[in-house]
Amino acid sequence: MGKPHPIELRARVVAFVEEGNSHREAARHFRVSPRFVNNMMILHRSRGSVAPARQGRAPGGGKLMAHRQWIAERVAGDGDVTLDELCVELAGRSVMVHRATIGRFLQRLGLSNKKKPRGQ
Repeated sequence: MGKPHPIELRARVVAFVEEGNSHREAARHFRVSPRFVNNMMILHRSRGSVAPARQGRAPGGGKLMAHRQWIAERVAGDGDVTLDELCVELAGRSVMVHRATIGRFLQRLGLSNKKKPRGQ
């Protein structure tokens, strides 16, 4: 993801437009796209601020956090359970997730779904 434009530039663009200049004049003057100017004006009117929104997703487990205890018990009870089996069982609980999502979730919990050698 790219970095947001500096707040100083955002504020100067908004001030330039509020002085009576058009959005296209502001875009030419500051060498930005007209769409950027439009977005800054919409942001300024709606929030009263031109600060960029936080990028990325919020931390946490999303769909799987509500099922954390069940997943932990399931993996602890049967260490040979596969990600695909967990996917199917979660689908039975009305939770549709990809197997990679479950794998990342298990890593965050510090659990492993790796198979144990037969002799141990």
